[in-house]
Amino acid sequence: MKLADRLSIVLPAKNEAEGLRQVLPALRRDFPLAELIVVDDGSTDDTATIAGAAGARVLSAPYGMGNGAAIKRGARAATGEILVFMDADGQHGAQHIRALLEKLAEGYDMVVGARDRSGQANLHRGLANAFYNRLASWMTGHHVMDLTSGFRAVRADKFREFLHLLPNGFSYPTTSTMAFFRSAYPVAYVPIPVAKRVGSGSHIRPLKDGVRFLLIIFKIASLYSPLKLFVPTAAAFFLAALGWYGYTFATQGRLTNMSTLLFSASVIIFLIGLVSEQITNLTYRRDG
Repeated sequence: MKLADRLSIVLPAKNEAEGLRQVLPALRRDFPLAELIVVDDGSTDDTATIAGAAGARVLSAPYGMGNGAAIKRGARAATGEILVFMDADGQHGAQHIRALLEKLAEGYDMVVGARDRSGQANLHRGLANAFYNRLASWMTGHHVMDLTSGFRAVRADKFREFLHLLPNGFSYPTTSTMAFFRSAYPVAYVPIPVAKRVGSGSHIRPLKDGVRFLLIIFKIASLYSPLKLFVPTAAAFFLAALGWYGYTFATQGRLTNMSTLLFSASVIIFLIGLVSEQITNLTYRRDG
């Protein structure tokens, strides 16, 4: 049986009526046997009506819960062995799903559609994503081409193992990718072009989500290997303490309170890192 014959395609949608008018017919044409699930995240337009008319299964929320929450609801409800997650705004094309499935058939558990620079919303987002990719590559030891892409194909049983870790907001791609790497589930990337979104502007709010994306940096470390974050930080405090102690000893002949504080901070940060590492190990432990 082909992967395309046991497929569920999940589209989180909030006020994406215009995009769904284009996306759903294309999906139905290219994948007539696939289960189409549109998770209506508290839309105020005709998102649910259009999705239902196109033959999709609609899961409606009474109010907006977030992109990650929609993904979790769709993953729980899906019946296919393979899940494809994609945006409902027309940026991801139905014709690119087969490339993800072909790569998945090679033995991977997750395949992500990697955007090029032209697929980034703006320069700042592009630079931020490039930084996230480098950081994740360093943390995992694997080349991460696009950490935050929402266009991906996964094996349903593997993905559901990590539903409890996924946030309700926009950082579900980061969390799921790092969780797969941490659990030694093979991840691959397939370069795909991204079209201009249909309808209104992006739901991402620059200030609020800018802070949220900054927190992704710390989430990457905490999800994969906390010691890779805490040890360099502790070392930086220790070297600062050592440098300040050397300066004050040479000029004043004594150990100052600042040096003691910095030394103490380095030890505390290192110990927090050890505890975090053990918590991470317990989080990903699989019994049986």
